[in-house]
Amino acid sequence: MATPPGHPSAQPEPRRRLQDIMDHDDQDDLALGTDPETSGDEADGTSVAAASRATAAPVLGEDGQPLYCTECQDQGADVRCEQCDELFCEVCCAMLHRTGKRRAHTFRPLRPDATGESPNAPVVDPTASAAQAEPGTIPTDPALKIAASEVDFNAVSGEVTFTDGDKDFSAWIGERAKFIPLRLTLAERKYLRLLEAALNVSEYTDRVDILSYGNKSRRMVTQIKDLCAILSGLLLASDYRAGRKLFEDRAFAENADFFEDIFEIGRRHKIMNPEKMRDAYGKLMYLLQDSMIPEVQDLLQFSCVKPVTTVHSYLEDLGGIDLLKDPLVAVATREIIADGKPRPRIQAETRQKEQAVETLCRKYASADLPKEAIRQCLYSIGDNHSYLRTNRDPCDKVLSYLARYFTPDNVEHADFSLAIAHGRSGARLSHDHSTQYHYVKQTLSLWREVAHEMFMLWSLADQDLLSTRNPYRLKDTGQGLNRVQASPRVSRAIHTILHRAQKSAGYWVGSSVVHLADHNVPNALMFIDKYNQVASILNPVVTCLQYLDTLPAALNITENGSHGDGIPRPAAPGTEGNGTSAGGAPVHAGTPYGSASANSSTSSFFANLSSTISSTLTSTFGGHTGNGTGSSTTGPIYTQPHYRQHARGLYQYIVQTFGSVESCKKLILADFFRYAFDGSGGDNFYDAGSCIDGRLTSAWNWCSQIEKKPYYPVFLLSGFVGFNGEGY
Repeated sequence: MATPPGHPSAQPEPRRRLQDIMDHDDQDDLALGTDPETSGDEADGTSVAAASRATAAPVLGEDGQPLYCTECQDQGADVRCEQCDELFCEVCCAMLHRTGKRRAHTFRPLRPDATGESPNAPVVDPTASAAQAEPGTIPTDPALKIAASEVDFNAVSGEVTFTDGDKDFSAWIGERAKFIPLRLTLAERKYLRLLEAALNVSEYTDRVDILSYGNKSRRMVTQIKDLCAILSGLLLASDYRAGRKLFEDRAFAENADFFEDIFEIGRRHKIMNPEKMRDAYGKLMYLLQDSMIPEVQDLLQFSCVKPVTTVHSYLEDLGGIDLLKDPLVAVATREIIADGKPRPRIQAETRQKEQAVETLCRKYASADLPKEAIRQCLYSIGDNHSYLRTNRDPCDKVLSYLARYFTPDNVEHADFSLAIAHGRSGARLSHDHSTQYHYVKQTLSLWREVAHEMFMLWSLADQDLLSTRNPYRLKDTGQGLNRVQASPRVSRAIHTILHRAQKSAGYWVGSSVVHLADHNVPNALMFIDKYNQVASILNPVVTCLQYLDTLPAALNITENGSHGDGIPRPAAPGTEGNGTSAGGAPVHAGTPYGSASANSSTSSFFANLSSTISSTLTSTFGGHTGNGTGSSTTGPIYTQPHYRQHARGLYQYIVQTFGSVESCKKLILADFFRYAFDGSGGDNFYDAGSCIDGRLTSAWNWCSQIEKKPYYPVFLLSGFVGFNGEGY
């Protein structure tokens, strides 16, 4: 008897799976990276077994045919829902059974290593205990005899925590290296400057992304050739010998390798430095996107695209992939941050790192793999740690402030309540204090996961943007003409990350809708650019709070509110001497900038303090050099005389305006947690609200109103420049 089409055992027609397409070497498929399913759990360092399960072949049915997920139809089935009588992969099962009556459904695992438990059950991170372990002492043995199982990369990116756990870090770093871009050499940086100069004067998008009745393919080819001509002329002007070779063969197709290399250099530089090439990178990617159109390729007669060079691919080409399996890589790539450490410890860590690098160079150097290439790979991995510290760790720090100053079950004072109501102060959501606490915590945790996987997401975005089988359409999205393009690889990856965050949270507040390929987020490039702004939003807030944390130590203020020299702390009028009024509420002066006495006491240093503090914050909060080594400051910056002088004036201003430093920090955090996560920033709930992208829209809306906040002078006096990625 024939199987009914709707029956779960009915098999679809043979089709090419997403994994097969991404692993194919065909040029049309543009296999610029690896399958996202092979890196989601491994890059997070949570489960090598989960990664192997993701790359395993689909389960076979009774007829020998592979079983695929009924929902997405491109992933192997992991479980069967007993009530729905359908097959699902892990992500789709959790998405469909997260709420409602389906939440109580039961599942039968199809794989031997599957758990079969409800997808809504919270999952404990197996590396949590390792990440919370106390750092061990730094060994001083020049031989650096450190076992691989003693190093934990899942800790804060700036530190390598020594633990007793047994963990395969070689597998972790091997998977992570597949997405870490290789650091540019000095010669490549020269070409990068030429590319930026050419893109800055190019009007590619202005000439191409318009509504016209002319032949668009010919217009694209003309603009691409114009940019190539500009690059050739700039190269000839900067290096006559190298530029002459380009003009010997006047056909651009003869110099295809040069253009592929220079465009790849720009893409690789942008991935590691998201704050660079803000205008030029969009032109570059849209130009490369058009160059992959078959009609344009026929007219252009050469390719402009090559895979981005990563640490893994570079070592694989040179036959040095075994380098990533060496346990000394953990020591050679660790990021050294001063952060108040004594000079002997900083020097010891620096010597250990240098010795580890030289040891690896001597051990793995060969005729095909020179020592300089090994150093370049090790420094690139170190750059990865610096990237995570700048872009991921702010989420961890804000989460720590949330846990330190707020609890979901108790409100210290009405001014510190996180409750929001629809219609008040522009809020679109209505949450009580407890709900808003969990909403903020889950949002920051999700941002943290996205920042941690950003290199993988960027690789997948490249594949979606430059795919020949995924054309875009020009559409008016309400913000001008934009290229709307489906992004299946990025969509799959972000839903996997969201699924992991929801499992960790257990109870999810708000919507789970991810906007992609619509008028909110037209394509993968916009998606990457949007989530790259998380660090630009959180870093200024963290910098201000960390600076306020140093004020008591700078002025030697004891817990009872007095200075070490016996001088009492200045108290605001009408307070009980502890920064609060008689009723216990924090004190606010009559104006946002405090009382007249506060303004007069700070007028002498207000103008020049911001620039002074801005220049010292780098060394205070972990400034680092290009090789991953932090500043060599011998002690805390707040022990220096000029810092104490400025800190005293700022401290007096804060006390007379807000009552105390702690009250000031709580007010900043309470306002941020309320109105940066209130669903505002859009014209309707679909554009803003509690959806995954609307949470970031609300944060940007809060940033645009920072000048109206009563604590804005505190931001300025702590080195704040703006939310555009500068000043931290």
